[in-house]
Amino acid sequence: MKPDLTSNRRTFLRSSSALIGLPFLESFGFRRFASAATPITPPKRLAFLGMGFGVTRDSWFPDLKTTGTDYELTPGLSPLARHKDDITVIQNLSNQFNNEAHWGSTFWLTGANRYAEPGQSFHNSISVDQVAAETLGKETRFSSIQLGYRGGDNSGHGPGLSLSWNRQGKPVAALNTPVAAFHRLFSDDSTPLAERQAALLQQRSVLDTVLEDAKSTQKGLSKTDTDKLDEYFQSIREIETRLSKEEEWLDVPKLKPSQPLKEPGEGLEGVEEMKVMYDLILAAMEVDASRVFSYRQPLDTMIRSMGSTITAHNMSHYSDGPRKDVSEQRDAKQSELFAHFIDRMKGIQEADGSSLFDNTTLTLGTNINSIHYLNNCPTLVTGGGSGIKHGRHLVMKDPKSPLCNLWLSLLNGSGIEAESHGDSTGIIEELFV
Repeated sequence: MKPDLTSNRRTFLRSSSALIGLPFLESFGFRRFASAATPITPPKRLAFLGMGFGVTRDSWFPDLKTTGTDYELTPGLSPLARHKDDITVIQNLSNQFNNEAHWGSTFWLTGANRYAEPGQSFHNSISVDQVAAETLGKETRFSSIQLGYRGGDNSGHGPGLSLSWNRQGKPVAALNTPVAAFHRLFSDDSTPLAERQAALLQQRSVLDTVLEDAKSTQKGLSKTDTDKLDEYFQSIREIETRLSKEEEWLDVPKLKPSQPLKEPGEGLEGVEEMKVMYDLILAAMEVDASRVFSYRQPLDTMIRSMGSTITAHNMSHYSDGPRKDVSEQRDAKQSELFAHFIDRMKGIQEADGSSLFDNTTLTLGTNINSIHYLNNCPTLVTGGGSGIKHGRHLVMKDPKSPLCNLWLSLLNGSGIEAESHGDSTGIIEELFV
């Protein structure tokens, strides 16, 4: 029997014990048949990795005087030496409204003015990953994946449930353990299909009742209350969208990556936890479970797993001595883990012969510079998904250039139409020439 060449992205191989995701074959394509003469184009992907507290300023940032390709990797970036031609270090980017020295993530991807709405002491806006998810997430089981870590330790991230914020500026929850992420991404629900369908129907029924009750209160409201109610309705619409996506994928088994992926052990922390989270991101990219990822990384547990008893906050107030030593060790370990992540991405081949790395954009960074300074956010970008010309150290002429100019550049470079983001003033042209 001839194979069905019209199968869509959900094609899988079934065995007696598992469903193994096929690689993106030219014969199947994403939405159409692609011949050998016209190979399909792999999807664009974006991943944002947030470090929380900053870096060691004099051993992470390259010398401001050596720009372009003529720069030396610092000790903090030296583990990335084998990928130097494929990374871009950018300086002089910052969020002008960022005024919290302990918030390395809250406004990192949004660039929001926390006092933008009168009468509110805190207000955020949509994060760049969620803007991307509105476009890139249409064809995948999960519009986006948010990863985090458990516990309320002070790793320098600030308020929020992840790096991500929705269009109303509300926090988006994360999967906070490797075990939770593994099961969410790759484990099928053993509940009978009819029961899952009934549960979704019940949720819709409750949602309809709540919506009707809310609509009945609209008359006679003040402008402030009307605005609040509109925000509420938008939240309801988001829930409806999520339920619709769940219904669409309800009877589709989750794909498994080509390389066996074991269920993570309980209680992983620090460096080992980060390694597994990176592996889960790669596996999810390979089976096209999602194309947009964010990871709010641990720091306190990372430092402890490296053998130090200094807390992340105390380390961030370093001066010469043990605290600075730990800070520099942290920088090197971050770069080492990131370099291994890049290795793995380069080793996963797409249908057209390119690699996963060639079609993905990764950003590693944070709002906090160093010792709680909020200028010149540490920023490292890699991957070929946005068309950036890598292998360079770029220093923006304006020392207060909006970090959101980078986010706008990555969106546009990934094929996502956006005129602005946060406080952006335009794309960074230097990235592409």
